[in-house]
Amino acid sequence: MKRKIFREYDIRGVVGEDFTLSDVTRLGQTFASLVKEKGGCRIVLGRDGRLSSPAIAASFQEGLLSGGAQVTDLGVVPTPLLYFAEHHLKSDGAVMITGSHNPPSYNGFKMMLGGNPFCGKELQSLYDLYLLNSFKKEERGSFKICDWSQPYIDFLIRDFADNYGSSSLKIAWDSGNGAAGNIISKLVQVLPGTHYLINEEVDGHFPSHHPDPADPKNMKQLFDLVQREGCDFGIGFDGDGDRICAIDPKGRLVWGDQLLSIFAEEVLATHPGAPILADVKSSQHLFKCIEHLGGKPFLCKTGHSLLKMKMKELESPLAGEMSGHIMFADRAFGFDDALYAAIRLIGIFSTRTSSFENWLDNQPQSFKTKELQISSDNKFTHVEMLKDILRNEGKEFSDVDGIRMEDRSGWWLIRASNTQDSLVMRVEADNKEDFESFFLPIENYLAQIGFQVNLHQLAFGG
Repeated sequence: MKRKIFREYDIRGVVGEDFTLSDVTRLGQTFASLVKEKGGCRIVLGRDGRLSSPAIAASFQEGLLSGGAQVTDLGVVPTPLLYFAEHHLKSDGAVMITGSHNPPSYNGFKMMLGGNPFCGKELQSLYDLYLLNSFKKEERGSFKICDWSQPYIDFLIRDFADNYGSSSLKIAWDSGNGAAGNIISKLVQVLPGTHYLINEEVDGHFPSHHPDPADPKNMKQLFDLVQREGCDFGIGFDGDGDRICAIDPKGRLVWGDQLLSIFAEEVLATHPGAPILADVKSSQHLFKCIEHLGGKPFLCKTGHSLLKMKMKELESPLAGEMSGHIMFADRAFGFDDALYAAIRLIGIFSTRTSSFENWLDNQPQSFKTKELQISSDNKFTHVEMLKDILRNEGKEFSDVDGIRMEDRSGWWLIRASNTQDSLVMRVEADNKEDFESFFLPIENYLAQIGFQVNLHQLAFGG
């Protein structure tokens, strides 16, 4: 098992190339020994619908049992359901077998320990322990199979009924053949309103499209359904159900940072002045919106695990990322749950007189790129080199996560990806002239560290 797959907030790699099933068993035993060292033994285990997930889950469970763990096996579930069960069972650890939105050849592990995300330096320490391959002899553990889908659905429906009541909206859903499909199929049978589902069958071949709703081409099928059935909006999910994006009847993709502004308005109505967290890739308009609503905006590092920990530290009721990870500690439990976010989105617009489409029409308009990437085998060093160049020029910027340079007209970002060997960039401005004026300076900075990049071509092709 290669160190490179132990990333900032999960473990993820190519099955059979970056890790084998025997590696997975050893990893399970390593994690069990760590949980035991902390004084616990109860571990909740779930898996997504990828073709490799049953074998990986079985191998990991064997390692857990060898390490003396008491395992609660949830079967095929979306990641939020694993978090939900972990919270209510108050387990000592939790592990989700998932490749999220990566290609079908990938798989991996999202972990929790003691009710908190297990990430960053902890994952590196786990790898060091894995390499030692030295475990105390333990009495073999136990396992039981539990279905937590109904309590989870009951929670979602109760929240909707208590806070919104009824709905006359028509909603389109696309789980992308990911792990959320089974829950969504059951949920819409009891959720008020009219609902249309596509790709709800869990299928690790992903026959319809790749399960990443942040890519516009993966939302085309959902948009066609919205138009065909006259829906108010459509909701798309990633492969393990912890990220959400939406699309309106005009085909406009609504990102996580835009959804966060909707949720912030509702949350701040009952938590005035509360801190609201968003990652560095989020629009400047979101931070202005939070301020306008009386909240305290906090710019945070990208990474769902990092945001969840910061939420606890600041006692924030709401946090999110541009990519679609949305976390509610208001009426919920502080973890990223795309299904719960969907319930609240539907509920909010069920009680409004204006439509989702009209809301989007009235949002501040800006010119912006998608998330851009350029390959870098030395990404962290490259970011530090750029920081030195900017400091030598006397430039002021946020270094919360890479470089975020702002002025009144807009902002640009360069940071090291936590999941790939690449530099990640975004550019946004309120008008086209300012937007395009950012490109040349960024290209010049990149050229000084050895990258010849045409940003306009990278962003828009051609």
